[in-house]
Amino acid sequence: MVRTKIKTICVYCGSSMRVSQSYKDGAARLGELLGKNDYDVVYGGGNVGLMGITATSALDNGADVIGIIPTHLSERETAHDHLTELHTVETMHERKQMMVDRADAFVIMPGGLGTMDEFFEIFTWWQLGLHDKPIIIINVEGYWTPLLGLVQNIATAGFCSQSDYDHLIVLDKIEDIIDALKTAPVEKNDPKTKWI
Repeated sequence: MVRTKIKTICVYCGSSMRVSQSYKDGAARLGELLGKNDYDVVYGGGNVGLMGITATSALDNGADVIGIIPTHLSERETAHDHLTELHTVETMHERKQMMVDRADAFVIMPGGLGTMDEFFEIFTWWQLGLHDKPIIIINVEGYWTPLLGLVQNIATAGFCSQSDYDHLIVLDKIEDIIDALKTAPVEKNDPKTKWI
């Protein structure tokens, strides 16, 4: 089903609490802004790190928050027990697929290897035409600058096109997220996502 407006935001971010307070504050601010502006959130379902902070803040500010967590992580990551919906699935593949299918846009906050995995996967799926939803990177305190440099180098070297890189919406300030969501293009088609 093709949607006519962006409503549900998939947030990818880290599950660690051993990070700078500025990242934690940013996660809380993101959840607050999304909730206060009538956006809902889909995310990995945990109650730890930036994931838990974003979810709790979004809930506290009126958002519906959908968590999707695989069985093997539900205890390790401590599933959030106050969500609008919590889905427990068997595999990481199912988790990621369901997150994509429920989302109208993707927001990447600071995170670790899992967040990079999710970013590259969703970016690759866009490049392959498996979705045409916006991808927004919030570059808190320049956290993603090295990654953006790598992707630009990939484009410069000819392994992807400059237009691929230019599809990414990069924000330096979390406060810009609502304007970015309002002006981002809504998906034009509804391709079925799948694992390649």
